[in-house]
Amino acid sequence: MLYPSIDEMMNKVDSKYSLVVASSRRARQLREGGKTLLNAPKSHKYVGVALEEIYADMIVVEPGTEEENNK
Repeated sequence: MLYPSIDEMMNKVDSKYSLVVASSRRARQLREGGKTLLNAPKSHKYVGVALEEIYADMIVVEPGTEEENNK
């Protein structure tokens, strides 16, 4: 089973699209040398760590921010 599950993650964001955009942006930051906000992430992959950070409320996804940034 994946951690965190998609059902648990949907309580943190308003849509799957928002979750994908936020996690991919954060994963890119981590890949480019950013430090994780977690003490001991379970995942060893950047996207997994990004999802764990969102689930732990260390990264907050605000509604509507993705559409505004892409205009």
